[in-house]
Amino acid sequence: MKNKLLIIGASGHGKVIADIALKLNRWTSIAFLDDDATKNMSMGLNVIGKTKDALKYKDIADFFVAIGDNATRKKVQEMLVKEGLSIATLIHPNASIGTDVEIEIGSAVMAGVVINSSTRIGKGCIINTSSNIDHDNIIEEFVHISPRVSLAGTVKVGKNNWIGTGSVVSNNISICSGCQIGAGALVINDITEPGTYFGVPAKRINL
Repeated sequence: MKNKLLIIGASGHGKVIADIALKLNRWTSIAFLDDDATKNMSMGLNVIGKTKDALKYKDIADFFVAIGDNATRKKVQEMLVKEGLSIATLIHPNASIGTDVEIEIGSAVMAGVVINSSTRIGKGCIINTSSNIDHDNIIEEFVHISPRVSLAGTVKVGKNNWIGTGSVVSNNISICSGCQIGAGALVINDITEPGTYFGVPAKRINL
């Protein structure tokens, strides 16, 4: 771990990430990188450059990609990893993490989250505020679990998925990669076809 943390993305998600980092008190210095040239400060922390400037700080900083869009987050994080930069994992001190839980690099776990035993969280995931992930879940890479989502036991969520606010996934369900689950949806059957799903129970819709 380095003394400095650089957060890529100074917008809303970046502010939440900065708040977690400040509470963890691991780094003596925290700043942002953001490609919006009009931003020079966020959360009282300086914006010191753009994403392309990350390599300048390779030897002195850890990095966290605070970009909400899954595809963009994946692209940026994988670029940083390829260049050999150190990627942090951030877990809010008020999150409850069970025994035998694995959380990979670049993932964020927000306040009020419960992750129960023997669950696996892939790299670059967002486990957002007050969501509940029960035992033996597998959350693959670059997934966004939105606030107040509830996943029952033995759920598998495929890569790059977005699970909308307040949605519920029943136990022993598998959701394939490339899905968006709308806010408040109830998933009671396996989802095997990529797409957008809404409703109670959740059904695929054509956009």
